[in-house]
Amino acid sequence: MNKKNPRTKSLARWDRQYLWHPFTQMQEWERETPLIIERGKGSTLIDTEGRTYLDGSSSIWVNLHGHRHPTLDRAIKRQLDKIAHSTFLGLSNPPAIQLARELIRLAPKGLKRVFYSDNGSTAVEVALKMAVQYWQQRHPEAGPNQTFLHLKLAYHGDTIGAISVGNIELFHARFKPLLFPTLEADPPYCYRCPLSLTYPSCRMACLDPIEQLLKTRHREIAGFVIEPLVQAAAGMIMAPPGYLKRIRELCTQYDVLLIADEVATGFGRTGKMFACQHEGVTPDLMAISKGLTGGYMPLAATVTTEEIYRAVLGKYEEFKTFFHGHSYTGNPLGCAVALANLDIFRKEKTLARLRPKIALFTRLLKPLAGLPLVGDIRQRGLMAGIELVQNKTTREAIPLQARIGHRIAMEARRRGLLLRPIGNVIVLMPPLSSSQDQLSRMVEILSDSIDTCTHLDRGT
Repeated sequence: MNKKNPRTKSLARWDRQYLWHPFTQMQEWERETPLIIERGKGSTLIDTEGRTYLDGSSSIWVNLHGHRHPTLDRAIKRQLDKIAHSTFLGLSNPPAIQLARELIRLAPKGLKRVFYSDNGSTAVEVALKMAVQYWQQRHPEAGPNQTFLHLKLAYHGDTIGAISVGNIELFHARFKPLLFPTLEADPPYCYRCPLSLTYPSCRMACLDPIEQLLKTRHREIAGFVIEPLVQAAAGMIMAPPGYLKRIRELCTQYDVLLIADEVATGFGRTGKMFACQHEGVTPDLMAISKGLTGGYMPLAATVTTEEIYRAVLGKYEEFKTFFHGHSYTGNPLGCAVALANLDIFRKEKTLARLRPKIALFTRLLKPLAGLPLVGDIRQRGLMAGIELVQNKTTREAIPLQARIGHRIAMEARRRGLLLRPIGNVIVLMPPLSSSQDQLSRMVEILSDSIDTCTHLDRGT
């Protein structure tokens, strides 16, 4: 085993002594030597020991054009020469104004207004509050309209409102006393269909209970919150073609706001700028973050229609104002780098250049289906989830205590690929800028890592 340099040893000791990491069992972390990333270039990350790794999770789904992209670096440096931050309460700034204009140009047709916040959870919180206030002030005769419909296995963030419209028991169960009540419906999890049907002969029967809920309880519902096309943190569950479009039709029919959480799916991840655009859907509210700044700065936005915006207009003494905000709302640094991020999409023709990469990614992933542990491969664009099972015929799940996802990730790390699994689902979400050779290498390492862990389990 190579000796660590003194600096790495000190950093590791201080990390274990002072830090509390997210989604991490710290008792185990304290026994391990942390991997400390110091630098990055393109799709590669470099630790304090100088070892390189392919960034197979896009640094948790945020990086688009690679690390240290010159255009993004320059944008932040230029903005720093002017100002890093000033309040957005009662003031404005050029990058925030220009970014809002660009976002509306790119967003699904009909979205007209941008409200900034700082991460995906807060963008969803803003959407929930806007929806409730909209019904109170624009259509008070419609009814209470203060609950939300969402899918089971949903993940929309970790603030209280976002958790309330989520449904991942492992993350959310212990906080139930803090949450507000919601309505929920089964997701289109075709591999483990709750109705025991098979797509496409099922004719998307999972939509029937949703239609029934909307038909009978629409006067209670302020909005239907959905991750369009891909339930990411649920294990990359992919909605079948036409599912999202039908949800839009039902929300329109029963006069319920459609809230699209595009935090994970936005900015090219699915092959289009926004996932909603695959089916020509315009939500009433759309939450965006993660890729908004190309992985450089924390920034989020809730994009909505003119009708929802106008519900909060009135005289000062009417107090119709949307009383919500953050200290760093409209942060100039974040908005400047987000503008540069969108400029890269244009100048480098990112979406057009993605098409052959997506086709290659599909071809590369397909052979993994032959591995003994691989039960299902789910992919949309450069988002992929590989579900591992104990028995491919019965689809029996591997016990979580076996930690197969973690073990495969550790084996992949040893081979130079960083992954972040979700239980028994291995997530592979490379930066959009990854070369075809890098995509091939990522899938090769993943395949070899699954194969190695399979043989270790079987003692061969």
